[in-house]
Amino acid sequence: MLDAIRWDSDLIRRYDLAGPRYTSYPTAVQFHGQVGTFDLFHALRDSRKALRPLSLYVHVPFCANICYYCACNKVITKDRGRAAPYLQRLEQEIQLIACHLDPAQKVEQLHFGGGTPTFLSHDELRQLMAHLRKHFNLLEDDSGDYGIEIDPREADWSTMGLLRELGFNRVSIGLQDLDPAVQRAVNRLQSLEETRAVIDAARTLQFRSINIDLIYGLPKQTPENFARTVEEVISLQPDRLSVFNYAHLPERFMPQRRINGNELPAPAQKLEMLERTIEQLTAAGYRYIGMDHFALPDDELAIAQEEQTLQRNFQGYTTHGHCDLIGLGVSAISQIGDLYCQNSSDLNEYQNTLAAAQLATSRGLVCNADDRLRRAVIQQLICNFSLEFAEIEQQFNIDFQGYFGALWPQLQGMASDGLIELDRERIAVLPAGRLLVRSVCMVFDAYLEQQNRQRFSRVI
Repeated sequence: MLDAIRWDSDLIRRYDLAGPRYTSYPTAVQFHGQVGTFDLFHALRDSRKALRPLSLYVHVPFCANICYYCACNKVITKDRGRAAPYLQRLEQEIQLIACHLDPAQKVEQLHFGGGTPTFLSHDELRQLMAHLRKHFNLLEDDSGDYGIEIDPREADWSTMGLLRELGFNRVSIGLQDLDPAVQRAVNRLQSLEETRAVIDAARTLQFRSINIDLIYGLPKQTPENFARTVEEVISLQPDRLSVFNYAHLPERFMPQRRINGNELPAPAQKLEMLERTIEQLTAAGYRYIGMDHFALPDDELAIAQEEQTLQRNFQGYTTHGHCDLIGLGVSAISQIGDLYCQNSSDLNEYQNTLAAAQLATSRGLVCNADDRLRRAVIQQLICNFSLEFAEIEQQFNIDFQGYFGALWPQLQGMASDGLIELDRERIAVLPAGRLLVRSVCMVFDAYLEQQNRQRFSRVI
């Protein structure tokens, strides 16, 4: 079993920098407009030839209410009719993509995100899943990881029953905070009872996994009231927990301009919230997976990390990183072999492009040899907290220390500070460095110096 993480305030002060979350390398900041549908078709052909398994991500952008902290691509509307033209174009995209793949390619993972996927009516959800099953090889035996994001204010027992019937077996529940004053400050009023009802339904209906999302650093949060939220959440016994650091970037995300900056907790309070949360979750038996994620020891993510098979992609930590990821819907990102590509983030542009029988690919990137090497290094560090040089040298035919010689002084500095262990054969992220693993990954990021760090959240 991996050692527990260790809180070290001095290290945190020195290494709590702004940087990428490394759901990909290179990150989406590097995407450019020279990548288009031709590149996507080429990558799909390679996927088809190799018969690689698939992971599908479907983006449903609609929400009935706005949450002020939200940085997702969404459309706020009370008009449920707005979903119909979007679904028409989404089904068109599904058909256009699927015809370039082989029916033998199994969909091991499926995820509906948003927005609020259950904004769709029951009939619309049925129709969308039927269309996916018609064009993709979805598994019928409940062995796939088929998940959906749930807003408990937009789901009830009948909704949960429908989702289970349609093949979903994992749910991720947005909670963020249970304190009424905090909820009012971010315009998301949601009771513990609503959340518990959805979880009870999921357990009764034998969903395989339940994840709960929390956010620390929201307005009016204090270490004391957030600790009460965490205590209540532990009593719900989710299989996984995501505890995100709120990044206040009102210049980039318009809804955040409605948050009163004077009500945000001070940096020292945020650190205390995280430290207490880690103590509470550790005492309750949760394991730190990395990058804000916790899981019970018998969860697939914890087991994969133990066995050093854990991976990371645009869906976060996963056991399906070997799959080609196909993103469907407005703003959705695909990762197919060495290609990253993203659909237009503008709803009208997405729909109009598909109305003209064209895919809505708007930007992306094709990895070069250096990207592939650094991607492998970052993946090992962020998933396993360790890196064996010999594996990388064999895979990429390099001398590790020679290739990364310019980085060695930085790595030695981190070793002197107690963040990592460094020798001629490996890097091991120490318990005090695990919360700061993004800072270790940043050393290997060839693009970071060219980027505006204000685009990124801080490590903690």
